[in-house]
Amino acid sequence: MLFLRLAAFCLLLSASPCVASDAAMPESAGPDAALAAVLVGVPGPVAISRDEDGVPGWTVRRDGRVVGYIGSTWEIAGAVGYSGRPLDVLVAIGLDARIAGARLVCHAEPVLTLGISEADIAAYVDAFSGVALDAPRIEILKPQDDLPDVISRATVSTGVIRDGILRTARTLAMARGVIAGGGLDRLGYRPASWADLLEMGALSRVRVTMDEAARALAGASVPVPAGPGAFLDLHVGLADPPTAGRNLLGQQVYTRALGSLGSAESALVVVSSGLHSHRGTDWKRTGVFDRIAVVQGAHRVHPTQADFMFVRRLAAEGAPEVKEISVFRLDRAFDPTRPIRIEVVAERPAAAGGTVAFTIAVDYVLPAAFRAPPPPSPEPLWQEIWAAKRPATAFVATMLAALALILFFQESIVRRPRLWRGGRTAFLLVTLVVLGWGVNGQLSVVQVVAFVHSLLSGFRWETFLIEPVIFLLWSFVALGLLFWGRGVYCGWLCPFGALQELLNTGARKLGIVQVAVPQALHERLWVIKYTLFVAILALSFQSMHDALVLAEVEPFKTAISMRMMRAWPFVLVVVAILAAGLFIERFYCRYLCPLGAGLAIPAKLKIFDWLHRRPQCGRECRLCETKCTVGAIDPLGRINPNECVLCLRCQVIFHDPATCIVLKRRARPGAGASVPANQGAAP
Repeated sequence: MLFLRLAAFCLLLSASPCVASDAAMPESAGPDAALAAVLVGVPGPVAISRDEDGVPGWTVRRDGRVVGYIGSTWEIAGAVGYSGRPLDVLVAIGLDARIAGARLVCHAEPVLTLGISEADIAAYVDAFSGVALDAPRIEILKPQDDLPDVISRATVSTGVIRDGILRTARTLAMARGVIAGGGLDRLGYRPASWADLLEMGALSRVRVTMDEAARALAGASVPVPAGPGAFLDLHVGLADPPTAGRNLLGQQVYTRALGSLGSAESALVVVSSGLHSHRGTDWKRTGVFDRIAVVQGAHRVHPTQADFMFVRRLAAEGAPEVKEISVFRLDRAFDPTRPIRIEVVAERPAAAGGTVAFTIAVDYVLPAAFRAPPPPSPEPLWQEIWAAKRPATAFVATMLAALALILFFQESIVRRPRLWRGGRTAFLLVTLVVLGWGVNGQLSVVQVVAFVHSLLSGFRWETFLIEPVIFLLWSFVALGLLFWGRGVYCGWLCPFGALQELLNTGARKLGIVQVAVPQALHERLWVIKYTLFVAILALSFQSMHDALVLAEVEPFKTAISMRMMRAWPFVLVVVAILAAGLFIERFYCRYLCPLGAGLAIPAKLKIFDWLHRRPQCGRECRLCETKCTVGAIDPLGRINPNECVLCLRCQVIFHDPATCIVLKRRARPGAGASVPANQGAAP
C-alpha cells in the first residue's frame, strides 16, 4: 500500500508540468519562411502570414501574390495517433487544387518510434505531394494509384497520418476557395447594407494613393501629381450570391445581369473610384477591356464588350459615391468557389520613349457565407477500418464469446480434466497463432499509457476505435477485470503468455527440470514489474519517446507483432526470456510484465470470486501451490488475485478425487464424515 501511495505521488509530480505542453498543443508551431517555400514548392523568398479566422493556417505569398496555403493536421483535423497523443503534419496546398508538400512535425506513435525508421515515415509523408484534392472519395486503407500505400506493420498509424493529411488539405482548400466546398449559394438572401457586405467579405478592396502611383509611374512624360487622394480605389466581388448581388445592384439590375448568364457562368462586379479608370476608353474601339484582366490559375482573360454590363449606381444602403460600376460575365472556365485575381494596368507614355506601367491587383475569395452546404464528409477513419477488418473482428468477437462461456461454466469444465486440458491447449494455440501472429491482437502497456493520457488531455473514442481487434480485446478485458480479475487476459488472451505456457508444457514433456523459486524471493521479485509499470507511466508525462523506449522491456512487439523479424539484440532478449520460461513457467509474466502489473491494479475492484478453496488447502495439502502456473498461491493456500492468471489448474485439482488429498480421504470408508468440506471462496 505504501508503495502505491509513493507511486501515485511520483506520478502527480511528473504529470503536472507536462500535460498541457505535450498533450494539449493549443496551436501548431507553424512553418518558417524557408520551410514554407519548400512545402509550397516555389523558388526564392516568400512571406507567410497567420490566418486565424475560420479554418486556421498560413497564407504563403511571393512578390505579393498568393502562391499557396499551409495547414496543421492537429489544428484543423485534430489528428491524434494511436498513442493518444497529437499527430501533427504541416500540409501545403497549391492554387492548382493539389497537395504541394507535407512535413511530419510531431508524433508519439510507438510503431514509428521503434521498428520503422523516421526516414520511412518522412518518405511516406513526402509522397503525398501532387495528390489531387478534387478527386472522388478516397479509401484511406486501400491502395490507390495517386496515393502512397500505408506502411506494412504500421497500418493504423500511417492510416491515421494519411487520413489527417487528406482531411486537412481538403478542409483548407475548401475554406480558401481552392476547391469547391459544395458550390456557390445562388438561393440564400438576407438584406445587407454596404458596411454589412464589406464585413462579410462580399467585396475585396485595394486602394492605391496618388503618392504610390507617382512613385510607380516615375519617368512618365506627364507626371502623376502626388497626394493622399485615391489614384484607384477598387472593390471587386461576385454578384451571383443574392445577398451580394441584390443588395449591391438592386433587384432589377441583378435580375438583368444574371438573366443573361449561361450555364455555369458567373458575374463579377467591379466598382472603382479615383483618378484612374478600370475600364479606360479603348474598349469602345477594340471591343476588349485590355486594361483589366481576370486571372484564375493558368486561365487569364480580358473581358470583351459582349461580357460587359454598365451599372449607373449602387443600391446598397450606405454605399459611397463611386466613379465606375461594371458587371463582367465570367465563362465556365472560371470556378467561382476558387480564388480569383483581378488586375488593372496603369500606364503612361515615358519621357524617354515607350511607356511606364504598373499593375494593381486584388484577390477575391468567396466568403463561407456565400457557399452552399458542403457535401457530406467521408465516413470517419475508424468506420472504414472496421468495415475492412470485418472478418478479423467477427473472429475475435467469437473467440471472446467462447472464453466468456468457459469462465462462466468453469465448474462443469474443470470436473473433466481431459476436457480442460485439451480445451485450454487448443485455446492457447488459437490465441498465439491466430489472435497474435494472425491479427496482431497483442495488448501492450503502451495502450494503458495512451488511455491514461487520453483521460487527462480529453478522451476521444476515435483514438481507440481505429484498431477494432485491440478495441474488442480491451473492452472485454475491462469488463473481465470486474468479474474475474487480470487473469481473463493474462491467462487466456495474451499471445506471448500463451507462447510461454506452450513452450513450458513441451519442456516438461521433454523432462526439463523445473526450478522452484523460494516463496520469499518469489514475492520480492514481483516488485520488478510494478516498478516498471510505474516508471513507464511516469516517464511518459516527461517524454513519450523515452517511455516507449523503456516499454521495450515488453517482448511483445518483437515476438508477436513483428514475428522475430527485428534487429538481433531484440530477438536475443526474447530468446533469453523464453529460455528462462522453460525452467520457470511463465517467467516473464511472474516478474517482468508491466502490462500484467497495470492490469492487477484495477483488478482490485473484482466483484466475484469463483475460485474455490477448502480449509485444508495449505495446511494439509499444498499440491495446488506447487502446480500453480505463476505461483499465485501462497503456503497458506490463499490465491493472490493480483498474480492469478485464471488457468483453472487449481480448480481441476480441487474437483479431482484422484488428485485432491481431501477428496481421497473422503472416499475412504468411514473417513468422509469426519472431514469438513467447506467449498467457500478463498479467505
